[in-house]
This record gives sequence, structure tokens and C-alpha cells, in this order.
Amino acid sequence: MEEQLDQNLIKWVSKETEVNTNTVKKVIALLDEGNTVPFIARYRKEFTGGLDEVQIKAVQDKWHYAVNLSDRKQEVLRIIEEQGKLTEDLEKEINQATQLQRVEDLYRPYKQKRRTKATIAKEKGLEPLAELIWKQASPFELEKEVEKYFSQEHELHTIEEVISGVNDIIAEWISDDAEYRDYIREETFKRGTIQSEVKDKEKDEKSIYEMYYDYSESVRSLVSHRILALNRGEKEDILKVVIEPPAERVTQFLQKKVIKRTTDEKLAEVLTNALEDSYKRLIQPSIEREIRNSLTEKAGEQAIEVFSINLKNLLLQPPLKGKTILGVDPAFRTGCKLAVIDETGKVHEVGVMYPTAPKNDTVGSEKMVMKLIEKYQIELIAIGNGTASRETEHFISEVITNNKLTIPYIIVNEAGASVYSASALAREEFPDLQVEERSAASIARRVQDPLAELVKIDPKSIGVGQYQHDVAQKALNESLTFVVETAVNQVGVNVNTASSSLLQYVAGLSKTVANNIVNKRNEEGKFTDRKQLKKIPRLGAKTYEQGIGFLRIIDGDNPLDRTPIHPESYTNAKKLLKMLGCGLSDIGSEKLRDKMNSLNKSEVAANLEIGEPTLMDIMDALSRPERDPRDDFPQPLLKQNVMTLEDLKPGMEMQGTVRNVVDFGVFVDIGVKQDGLVHISKMANKFVKHPMDIASVGDVVTVWVEQIDANKGRIALSMVKSDN
Repeated sequence: MEEQLDQNLIKWVSKETEVNTNTVKKVIALLDEGNTVPFIARYRKEFTGGLDEVQIKAVQDKWHYAVNLSDRKQEVLRIIEEQGKLTEDLEKEINQATQLQRVEDLYRPYKQKRRTKATIAKEKGLEPLAELIWKQASPFELEKEVEKYFSQEHELHTIEEVISGVNDIIAEWISDDAEYRDYIREETFKRGTIQSEVKDKEKDEKSIYEMYYDYSESVRSLVSHRILALNRGEKEDILKVVIEPPAERVTQFLQKKVIKRTTDEKLAEVLTNALEDSYKRLIQPSIEREIRNSLTEKAGEQAIEVFSINLKNLLLQPPLKGKTILGVDPAFRTGCKLAVIDETGKVHEVGVMYPTAPKNDTVGSEKMVMKLIEKYQIELIAIGNGTASRETEHFISEVITNNKLTIPYIIVNEAGASVYSASALAREEFPDLQVEERSAASIARRVQDPLAELVKIDPKSIGVGQYQHDVAQKALNESLTFVVETAVNQVGVNVNTASSSLLQYVAGLSKTVANNIVNKRNEEGKFTDRKQLKKIPRLGAKTYEQGIGFLRIIDGDNPLDRTPIHPESYTNAKKLLKMLGCGLSDIGSEKLRDKMNSLNKSEVAANLEIGEPTLMDIMDALSRPERDPRDDFPQPLLKQNVMTLEDLKPGMEMQGTVRNVVDFGVFVDIGVKQDGLVHISKMANKFVKHPMDIASVGDVVTVWVEQIDANKGRIALSMVKSDN
């Protein structure tokens, strides 16, 4: 039975994830053995058929759901059986359920309830009468039957009191019927409308929810960002939100189901009143809550997915390696903080200038910038995009122009920089710097290696999503952590330069192990061989197996240690090199690449007794040992001049950087104070299902200015050139 149950679960997971059952079994087995998702995706491709991290995670998540569903079914079956009410048909229905909601619907009549109107009526002995009326027995004299239940003890003296109690019992029976609830839920979703009206306009100071003051839309067509907006407006007590159900249709359905035998008008009236009471008092409010919760859950999942994809694209922004950078954290009154970092990210000098209001010391500020440029041979200036960003950008642009410099500058999304700067980690990294000076250093480092710097910040503080505070925080944290882990392991980590913050995202490594690696490195110097990591406290055999392939030693004793080749494949890598007449010193050479191009991959894989996917990965690593997958992404946009909102004209063609992608469009930084919005309808000359199908965070895109609202600071852009 247990084996059969497992097979059913595996089939369900296979159907849900569109992964064949054999692969699902292998993935689950690998996960049960303690293997991590990144490790399975990179080093067990023969088992998974080449599934990526997202697909493996989907199998893992659906399997957990299936197991929890199975456990709940067994619990429900046990409880109903203990009550002596488990029938073959009910057992079959519960076992066939594929959704937790269906299991709960079937369990509802047998669930231990708090004291309700129906339980009070049952305590008064009215259940037998309710059953007689429910069965619609004929002939049936209602008044005579009712009089039998008059009772001094139960305070039942009138027909109305008895009928009221019977009504409560029947209403609860109707409400507990799984078939009825299923139909009503589906009809309400298909034909219901969600309606909102303003409750307290005074609380909506910026008229954020103005479009929802008198709003109606079909439940089934409601998109996720509107769901979350309505929820937030309701939570802030600005909006009143309800679902208007297809009440007449539902009532007709219940009448057909409930009143099907009797011709007795009085009996029919009792049943009609009971079913109407059941729907209005019990079913409709409950179904509305369920649908609202379901909509919120799906909207939350969508928002989390958008946030996760945006975060992934931001983390995988191409690094501008090997440059000496001047980081600028803009401000007005307190001045712009400066930090110079070299090509390794080390801070050499910090300072403060006051080119913006209220001091407007452009002369002194220019002298300071030029002094730093000449002293450190600055190759790039990184300006944070926060308060006073555009004013600072204008100043830097003039310095470049006035001094005929060829140095470009870049606007950096500084979201979360202030959170990092005030953190214990930042204090540990820069104990002698002020908070704003740390921020300037972080802004510069974000350009040099976005991934290494951004992992130091809580992903939720990075600001590339929508309604992040309105979704399930546990699910959001798990999703964003998975995104960071995936990005870190795809890129790989230099174990001799990585921070503890970066190392803890490597497959299998905990925060404690990451700290132990850094401590060991600080005490004994750089690692020269991957094997040395086996001596790290708390880094056991399984942890070593999971993480070592993602940890690189660039200038170590063994050239294979600088590649993503796992030590378990070193023997095969050396055999391959020998077959080609090459040695370890030839790794990354054109000679080796040429020889590998002529190989018969199937024959070589068979000779080495490994799968072709593993062979291809070994060959790719030997060919490009330090390849960075981020190099395949669009390079960031570097600038030398600046524009203002007043410079914009409708129809103007510009290049910009996508800063955020949301359900209704993308926000693009075109170099003025406010990011412009490209609405989803303006993204292509065709229907666009979701903006992510067209653009990603970090993309450099060509846009045309459509409208400028200087008063509200809004810019409407298009990615489609107008014919006008």
C-alpha cells in the first residue's frame, strides 16, 4: 500500500512539473540522500536529464506538497474511521483528491466544530426532525411533527422556535456538503465580480487608490497587481472590497439539489429558507474568504516570481573587473561621500564634497574629484541613484566635460546600500569608516562585482519587485534565498577572496562553515589546494562533496582547482588530456580547444565510462577554465553626459537601463531624475503576455519618449517607434 501510494504521488508530481516519472524518482532519491539543488543540477545531469535548478526545485516543492497532502489524507481518514462514518465511496473520494482544499471539503461534515447554532439545536433534540424534513418523507404533516418537539426543558414552545432550530441544522448540512461547495466556489470564481468603493478618502493622501474608489471587475480576469493593490487599500482602511457572487444562479442550483422530492408547500418553504440562510450566512462569506485567499496566494506567487527573476538578473549583471573606481553616495546637506577602490575592491581613500545645495561648492568639489582621479588613475565613476543623484550626476558630467576627460560614469541602483552600511557586517569590513563612506564603497563595489556585493544585503532590501510587503514573507524569503544560491553557484566563488556572506550561499555551506573558511584563510594565508578545505572545522565529507566544485582556487598548485570540474572527475579530466596529448599546463589553450573540437563525444564518453553531459562540462571547463557566465549578459550603460527632465521632448529616441520589471510594464532609467515607465502595451508590436517576455532588469533598451508630466515627475516611454 505504501509503495503504491508513493507511486501515485510520483505520478502526480510528474504531471504537475512535466518531468517524466523516472526522472522524478531519481531527483527525489538524490534529494533524500542530502544532495543540494545546485549540486544535482551541475554534477548529476545524467540522472536528471539535464534539469536546471528551477526545474529540480519545482520537483522538490511539488513532492513536499504531495507528501503533506498524503499525510493529511491519512489523518482525515483516521479521524472519520474513528467516528465510524467512513464509507468506501468517501474513502475513494479522499484518496483521489489532488488538492488540499478538496480533502478539507470532504472532511468538513466530520470536523469537530465549535459550538454553532446547529449544535445548539441538536442539543435540544431537533436532529431527528431535521432528518425527516431533509428526507422530505411523504405524507408528512409538518405541524403535528413539530409539536412533538415542544419542550419546557429545551425552551421550545412554538412552531417558530422548532423550525428555527431545524433551519440551523439543515443550513449547516448544506454548508458542509463538498459537492455544493465545489460548485459554488467554481461559479463564484467564474461569474462573480470583485467590487471596491472608497471608505476613507482622507487616508489616501496621495490618491494612490483613486482608480479603486468605485471599481468592479470579473473575479476570473483580475490580475495579480490589482489583487494586491485592493488588498493593501483594504488593509489601510481606505477601501471596502467585496465579491458580488452570482447569487440567483447559486440559489437555483441549491433548490434543484435540495428540494427534489416533496410537493408539500410548507416543507418546501422550510427547506428553501434553510438553503437561503445556509448560502447567505454560512457558504457565501466562507467561499468569499476562500476565493480572496486563493487570489491573494496566486497574486503573491506571481509577485514573488517577478521579484525573483528581477533579483536573478540584477545579481548576474556583468562585473566591470579590473578597474579602479570612484564611488559617490550623493546627498544635499550632508555632502556627497566619496570612496576610491582598486581592482580588488580595497578602499584606498574616502572623502566628502559639497557640489549640491545648500553649499553648492562646485569649485572645491571639482578640485577634490580631479585630485582623486589623478592620484589613483580612476577609470570609472559610480554614482548612486538615491537622493541628489541627478544633481550629482550633472556635476560629474560637467567635471568630465570641463577637463576633457575620457572617464565614463555609471548610475548604480543603490537600493539596500544604506541597510548594508549600517549593518554589523559593514562595521566589521570597514571599522574606521562612517556609514555614508561605507555606502560609497559599496556603490563602487556593486559595479566591480555586483554579485559579491549584493549578497551582503537582505534580498528584500534590493527593491526590484512589486508589493513585496504584501506577500507571504516566508515564501518570499525562501524564493529569494534560492535565487541568490543559484546565482552564486552558477558563477562560482574564489575561495581566497570571497567574503563569508558570499561563501554561505555556496551549495552545502552553512554560515558557520563560511566563517570558518574565512578565519582559516586569515590565520594561515591563501588556500593552494581544494583538499585543504577538508580540514575546515564543521566541513564534513558530504559538505565537501556538495560545495567543492563551486569553490575555485585561481593560483593554486593544481590547475584543475581553478575550474568548475568536480574533484570526483579529476581522474577523467586527466585521462581526457592524456588522450589528446596534452597536460594540465594546456588548460585554456587554443591548442587544447582545437583538439577537443575534433573529438567523437560519444566514443570518448564511452571510453571514460561517463555520461556525455559530464564529458561536455569537463571539456567546456578545460577550454574556458575561468569563464564567467555573467559575461553573456548585456554590458551596463556607461555615460559621459547628462540630461534633465526639461531636455526631454516627445518622440525623442534614447537608450536606458531597465531598473525594474513589474506586471504592468518596465521602469527604465534614461538618465533624468525619474525613471520612465514603458507600459506593457507599448513594449512590442504584438500582444505581450508579461513584460518579462520582452525585457529583464539590467537590459539596455532603446526607448522613445511619449509623454512628460513635469508636475508629477512622470515619464511615459515606448519601446515601439511611432510612425508619426
